Amino acid sequence: MSESFSELFENSESQQNVKVGALLMGTVVSMNREKAVINVGLKSEGFISLSQFKDAHGEIEISEGDVVEVALESIDDGLGHTLLSREKAKRIKMWQELETAMTSKEVVTGVVTGVVKGGLTVDIGVIKAFLPGSLVDVRPVKDFDYLQGQEIEAIVIKMDEVRNNIVISRKAVMQEVNSADREALLETLEEGKEIEGIVKNLADYGAFVDLGGIDGLLHITDISWQRVNHPSEKLAIGDKIIVKVLNYDKEKMRVSLGLKQLTPSPWDSISERLPIGKKVTGEVSNLTDYGAFVRIEAGVEGLVHVSEMDWTNANARPSKFVKLGQEVEVVVLDVQEAKHRISLSMKQAQENPWESFEGSFTKGDKINVVVKSITDFGLFVGLPGGIDGLIHLADISWEKQSADQIVSDFSKGQELEVVILNIDAEKERISLGIKQMVEDDFSQYANSNGKGSIVKGTAVEVDARGAVIELAEGVTGYLRVSEISQDRIEDASTVIKQGAELEVVITQIDRRTRKIALSIKAKDSVEEKAAMDDYNAQVSGSGSSTFGDLLKQAKDK
Repeated sequence: MSESFSELFENSESQQNVKVGALLMGTVVSMNREKAVINVGLKSEGFISLSQFKDAHGEIEISEGDVVEVALESIDDGLGHTLLSREKAKRIKMWQELETAMTSKEVVTGVVTGVVKGGLTVDIGVIKAFLPGSLVDVRPVKDFDYLQGQEIEAIVIKMDEVRNNIVISRKAVMQEVNSADREALLETLEEGKEIEGIVKNLADYGAFVDLGGIDGLLHITDISWQRVNHPSEKLAIGDKIIVKVLNYDKEKMRVSLGLKQLTPSPWDSISERLPIGKKVTGEVSNLTDYGAFVRIEAGVEGLVHVSEMDWTNANARPSKFVKLGQEVEVVVLDVQEAKHRISLSMKQAQENPWESFEGSFTKGDKINVVVKSITDFGLFVGLPGGIDGLIHLADISWEKQSADQIVSDFSKGQELEVVILNIDAEKERISLGIKQMVEDDFSQYANSNGKGSIVKGTAVEVDARGAVIELAEGVTGYLRVSEISQDRIEDASTVIKQGAELEVVITQIDRRTRKIALSIKAKDSVEEKAAMDDYNAQVSGSGSSTFGDLLKQAKDK
């Protein structure tokens, strides 16, 4: 049956009164795989993509016969079709609701969906709003990550439809909610009080706990008696916890809280349980540049300084010796119960290689070693037990040479036989020698010719002050000008020529400096003494020789 003229006229008139963007109620006439046909009472039915009717799980949320609210996008798209939008209808409806909420200062609910420069983005239905960082909380907040994905309450404070911009404030809601609770709480809040709170924020240095109108700081060191690297290891946002008020500053409205203080301190009587010198087993709980922390009881950690980790590598990184979670044996070095500090040693839980070496070897023992490094002052060599010994330059060769010449014959990894010169386990020093393995020319000569011996030599160097006399190959002595004659001589070169053979007496031998002092004038006294000794011996015998004869015989020897 065809429409009457009056019906067509009314429909045409209603179409002309409906504007693009208007909200209309329509009935779902039919649905196919892609679109829904909606009758909104206009001359032609409208089409909307089914994607606009999917819920959060991707399921279609309408069926034929349902009445839905849509927005008019176009009365005629050029093909005689009416274009509608479900999404735009939702946005228009939500915008209107938010305008009403801003006017009446009603609280709206949204979900934090992202962190942007200067604040957060919050989804309120299909509308995206901006929450400035300064309006996130009643106190300044630097890290907003804890609010990601959280549902929050806020008040709309600004709307700009042209720029599609909405600004909200969470701080305003919190101030209003907290004001009454704060007043009641402040009347009863005092140090030592135990109170329930809700964890509202986590930071590297601790957790902020909402006590009901006022926030308190639970510092990371007051969360547990055990080491906590980050509050998230023990707490989560939204947790309800009982805390103890450690400090309350009424003027600054600051509250310091403690959680570990609700349980007995494991440090109580720690000195009795862990006396100095006790060997215990613990687990490496933290590594630093200066050492390793070892948990030896629940809530009790001690520091093993890097210098106490190994007997032979005092300056190596702690990670070279231990790993997190590794079980180690330690010895208690010091306990400061009041400061909650314990000093531990790993190396002292093991045998001291220096003391072990001292117990196995003595001065004068010969031992095989390997050169580990060559320095300006000598050779460092490896010894049993992983320790090092030093062969000083002065103990490498009897010959007088430069440092470069002395070490030029040695290389890293070279095997040597040395003699132990000294062991000092307390100072961790072991001195070794190479040249002491053989007796040198000087020592041989000194052993054969002691002080007072009359010897012969050749002048190899002469100057005004005296002469250097070669006594044997590689052995020299020095004759001072004052020791040449009983008479005063100003210049030794005037009476002694280079190459001259001389008979002298040894007046002094210094084995440490390897110097021999000589004298000619003292030779006469030695000869006279020798002659007197012979004379006395003969007088006690035959008595036939005179003293002059014996002196002449002594000089002829």
